[in-house]
Amino acid sequence: MGAGIPGLEQAYHVLFVACLVVLAVFLMLCLVRAIIGPRIADRLVAVNMMGTMIMVIIGILTVMLQEGYLADICLIYAMISFLAVVVLTKVYMGVYQEKHREEEKKDGSN
Repeated sequence: MGAGIPGLEQAYHVLFVACLVVLAVFLMLCLVRAIIGPRIADRLVAVNMMGTMIMVIIGILTVMLQEGYLADICLIYAMISFLAVVVLTKVYMGVYQEKHREEEKKDGSN
């Protein structure tokens, strides 16, 4: 990138570092949202967003460091992140349905 233009390589480096810093700040804000909630759905969305931001960070590092293997790591992380969100959603739905059934049993017995 920017092989023939003087100063362009440095401009790209500053841009990439600025993007990484902004994404790190957003990642911390998502971590706060995942911790304080208030609902489970908010936590699931925050975890999913964190996974997406980490993939973008790995993508930026791939271009910045010119290391192709990081793109493979990003793809593997995407699959793992997707599976984690699906499993967490499945567990949450099971807990929600069980709670809903208990409430129906309570209301039916009264």
